[in-house]
Amino acid sequence: MRGEASVLHLDLDAFFAAVEQRDKPSLRGKPVVVGGVGGRGVVSTASYEARAFGVRSAMSTREARARCPHAAFLSGRFHAYRDTSRAVMEVLRAASPLVEPLSLDEAFVDLRTAPGLAGHDVAAVTAFGEELRARVREATGGLTASVGIGTSKFIAKVASDLDKPDGLVVVAPGTEQDLLRPMKVTVIPGVGPATTERLRRAGVHTVEDLEGVSEDELVRLVGKAHGHGLWRLARALDDRAVEPERETKSVSVEGTYEDDLTDRRLMEGLLTRQAGNVAERLRKHGMSGRTVTIKVRLHDFTTLNRSTTLASPTDNAAVIGRLARTLLGDLDTSGGVRLLGVGVSGLADWVQDDLFQTEEGAQPEEPVALPDVPRRVWSPGMDVEHAEMGRGWVWGSGKGVVTVRFETADTAPGPVRSYAADDTDLQPWPTQSPEPAPGLP
Repeated sequence: MRGEASVLHLDLDAFFAAVEQRDKPSLRGKPVVVGGVGGRGVVSTASYEARAFGVRSAMSTREARARCPHAAFLSGRFHAYRDTSRAVMEVLRAASPLVEPLSLDEAFVDLRTAPGLAGHDVAAVTAFGEELRARVREATGGLTASVGIGTSKFIAKVASDLDKPDGLVVVAPGTEQDLLRPMKVTVIPGVGPATTERLRRAGVHTVEDLEGVSEDELVRLVGKAHGHGLWRLARALDDRAVEPERETKSVSVEGTYEDDLTDRRLMEGLLTRQAGNVAERLRKHGMSGRTVTIKVRLHDFTTLNRSTTLASPTDNAAVIGRLARTLLGDLDTSGGVRLLGVGVSGLADWVQDDLFQTEEGAQPEEPVALPDVPRRVWSPGMDVEHAEMGRGWVWGSGKGVVTVRFETADTAPGPVRSYAADDTDLQPWPTQSPEPAPGLP
């Protein structure tokens, strides 16, 4: 932990939903929910207007619709979120060379290397934080960010959650434990439902309670590594550095399917195709990896990860595919699968070729007819352009008809028109290609 408040955490408020409200004037000030729009969808982000009705991230879309039926339910536009995130990261890197992005909408900044900061007293870092928030708002076309500044990553992250949305909290050096003690133990990273229950049974509910438990007792309750970490964080001890370059740790591909998959042979074929895509991306970047992981989300949303590690790294599609299919064989998928993914981690920049020759006597794999991944042609919220009306977004679609509201971030709320779903005058904007899936956990 540092002697001055020089670690900043910035978190864009309700990021996906805020981008949609920015780009769709008719939705400003109204409840917006971004995520899966189907009956089995899950909420990714809810605007603060939707949160007022109890809608939360990770809630099923079905429940969100029941709580807030008048909200706009949108499937999301990754290209818009990515471009906005890039603009924010540029602002942060202009403020300090040490920026550690955590996701599209949050990052740590090391203020020790900020050239425009005169001193690190509370007044100076507060003024710096306010200026940074103003720059982010300008660069993003009006998006707000909540900022926390403290003596460590942990304290800065806690502080950024204290005055949401559009807030700034600076925790002065020496006041960290006074801030933490009344808080629930769930404020500490890694304290999930299972750990919370173990601590509850031991009579530990707050950080102050946790502070009173010895390190040996915490190790007994939650394990060695976790126990040591909890003991330190309960005392606000955190010396993690801001790491500007986060090395790519995995390459993966995954797909979500509209109908549950039950045919094991079809699932194996999909994994084989994904393994080929992963291998192609590895070779493109001159990389290989030792650990192959599959991700399987069952019909009840239970997510399973299984992995195996080779003696040496590979970029060979056949090897990755064979290991992925073997891992799948150990899982019970009889109830149906809604998501499959293949990933490779333990990356290296070399390959030992002789490990990947075809095994003598091995039979060639039979090709499996694979369906294209189902996708909604006109997804709610997606950007479109009409030959006559110009740019807009999909308001809704079904039964061969697509309804569009014609407006952009720079216009007033626009008119609504309906067209045949196959009308050639209506096209996606911009031409959108599938985004690579994030790395498997």
